[in-house]
Amino acid sequence: MRYVAHRLFAAHDRALAAALANRLAVKLGEDQVFLPFCDTNEEDLVADLKGRRLFELDRDRLRRIRALIAIVHGPSPDDGVCMEIGYAVALGAPVILLTTDFQEYSATLHGSRSVFPDPLLDALATRIVRIPRLGTPSEPTGDTRFADFAARNHAQIQEAIDACAEAVLQLPSPGAATPRPSRDPHTVFVEPSPYTPVHGGLPAATGTTVLRSTRFDAADPITAARRDWATALCSSRIVVDTSGPETPPGAALLIGAACATDQPVAAYLPHSTYTHAAGREPNFRNLMIQYGIDALLRTPDEVTAWIGG
Repeated sequence: MRYVAHRLFAAHDRALAAALANRLAVKLGEDQVFLPFCDTNEEDLVADLKGRRLFELDRDRLRRIRALIAIVHGPSPDDGVCMEIGYAVALGAPVILLTTDFQEYSATLHGSRSVFPDPLLDALATRIVRIPRLGTPSEPTGDTRFADFAARNHAQIQEAIDACAEAVLQLPSPGAATPRPSRDPHTVFVEPSPYTPVHGGLPAATGTTVLRSTRFDAADPITAARRDWATALCSSRIVVDTSGPETPPGAALLIGAACATDQPVAAYLPHSTYTHAAGREPNFRNLMIQYGIDALLRTPDEVTAWIGG
């Protein structure tokens, strides 16, 4: 099963994901592709806790995938998609990241650049399919310049879909399941939010070694990102600061990994902006985040107590 992960709250995002899923279905067979929202029947699904039920359906599919294909665009990658990426990588599934974003990102003005705003995404990807330029100009349509511009964007999207589908076909057959790393019972990994004023400001607990992410201050952020990932997965538990306009990519990736491997993970979130959708219970974050964590911590004292627990 190939799982297509995408931002799903607006029609244009769903349409792009559906076009990619359809292309894969033509090449692999319709029963070999899973598309969230579509295949969980989100529009018409009825459940006591609809958000939790959607989380369970998506998680069950993630446990059985051969590959994950994620559409990731812009400076604020979707936190649900990042959670799904972290889940897949932790279980050893190959991950292809598709982007048409023409921007690159760095922590400092002249620092090393990455394709994505968090270099952990670059580090975890099996392959990045990047089509950052408009399609080749064609003969004028005879309508307006806006129609011609739209045609070039559609051509870019089709090129991206074609390249991504080809990348999926080139993936090797699944190997042995990835063994879970051994965990040090005396260490806790803390992932601060890049959006908070004081980076690394979460407190420590007496008697516990607290390890923190290093990639945002590293000369080689991709190598440091791989080290952060390995360190986090070898810790007894993880605390992530989910402060920001949405859960930061690194925090969401680690929540996904912890959820996949039954590693305790808590989210520090002093203030919430709730989202509401017809038929769903309110979410304080993306439902993949809300139901992927073991604890929601609102104060530094709660963080200290959870780390020490």
